[in-house]
Amino acid sequence: MKVQARIKNSTPVSRSGRFANGPGADVANFSESISFDWRLWRHDILGSIAHASMLHKIGLLKTTELKAIIRGLERISVEIEAGQFIWRPELEDVHMNIEAELTRRVSAGAKLHTGRSRNDQVALDMRLWVRDEVGQIQTELRALQRSLVDFGSRSEGVLIPGYTHLQRAQPVYFAHHLLAYVEMLDRDASRFRDGLNRLNVCPLGNGAIAGSTLPLDREFVARQLGFVDGRGRPLVTQNSMDGVSDRDFMIEFCATAALTAVHLSRLAEDVILWASSEFDFIRIADAYTTGSSLMPQKKNPDIAELTRGKSGRVIGNLMALLTLLKGLPMTYNRDLQEDKERVFDSADTIRACLRLTAAMLNHTTVNTTACRLAADDPQLLATDLVDYLVRKGVPFRKAHHVVGAAVALAEKLNLSLNELSPTDLKGLDRHFGADAGNIFNLDAAMKRRNIVGAPGTKQVRRQLVRWQKRLQ
Repeated sequence: MKVQARIKNSTPVSRSGRFANGPGADVANFSESISFDWRLWRHDILGSIAHASMLHKIGLLKTTELKAIIRGLERISVEIEAGQFIWRPELEDVHMNIEAELTRRVSAGAKLHTGRSRNDQVALDMRLWVRDEVGQIQTELRALQRSLVDFGSRSEGVLIPGYTHLQRAQPVYFAHHLLAYVEMLDRDASRFRDGLNRLNVCPLGNGAIAGSTLPLDREFVARQLGFVDGRGRPLVTQNSMDGVSDRDFMIEFCATAALTAVHLSRLAEDVILWASSEFDFIRIADAYTTGSSLMPQKKNPDIAELTRGKSGRVIGNLMALLTLLKGLPMTYNRDLQEDKERVFDSADTIRACLRLTAAMLNHTTVNTTACRLAADDPQLLATDLVDYLVRKGVPFRKAHHVVGAAVALAEKLNLSLNELSPTDLKGLDRHFGADAGNIFNLDAAMKRRNIVGAPGTKQVRRQLVRWQKRLQ
């Protein structure tokens, strides 16, 4: 469920006793972040409950106060979930909005901020948010992998030309081509998982910059919030200055999202080419295409085109974050307020692209006739003809040259490569025999490609089964 924010404009207020007056309206509008960081409310409340529980544990909150704080935060949570909570921009951010409302309702709420700063609070919230987002993106990645494997299974046995330089190169199974993207996405999933090792460390207790003189139990909070290693031991940041200013985990998240977006863009480009009249390899269902306002015959692959286009913004978000951080001195600087929208947008965009690409592929069929017609091009097996000569003892470089000459001869005679006579071939090299023409049997050629990773008949079947089992 996506919660909608109710934001109400009101008069700026002073935030501390240091200032006689609140900021001007233009300053408040310029500096507020509640219009986007309200999305952290769940994680802010979770962190506050864990922090309050710790304050009770070390004797700084009474049991009645702890219960009142937790009850108040839970009620606020229900209101936010229902879209009834009103966010106040003059309170700047999600942290102050929730704390101020809690304190208005529960007097003990004034003690909640004991031993913490918004600096370590936002660092905590973002780690919790990104950690949850990684889990959801992993689910979307697996769903797209399943869509690719299912599409490959539906089109098993269909051959297409493989391309290099966008020129026909060698024959491959359509499923083999799809499985290449399954492998890419699996590396993406691995990178997201790997980032959790550095992300899953609790910064709460670092304060604004220098920790606290209070006997905070940081390990208790870490356990409460799931910042633990594989053996259940708490993980906390070891340097207070680094803890509040570290945004490496966001960079890693956006970098992995950017690479995932690049992979999706490459897949989208293939889909766009395959769906064109020039290729005509696939047919995308009407629900995942659009028409033209002028040309009634058009059927445009908009989902793929938008995915290709949106990769630019995900890459841009990574560049914006890197640029944001490159000149910041220690420790927290207000510049860091600009990090959240970039991370939020990358997560939203990549999840939408993953989900819609999977749905599009689930509603796409392969044009077997057009694929076979393209794959039957005899020149796709020119390398197989080279291998034929190699088996006869001809050095590869010489064999490559001889087959190149055969291709040139066929072009000169206006023939297909497989139409050259045994005499023609023999004239190019004495090692050619009467059996050379058998090389151009496409199905037999695919059976010969039987090493691991090759697009051979048995290998592709084996890979489809492997991925079906892994993605169950």
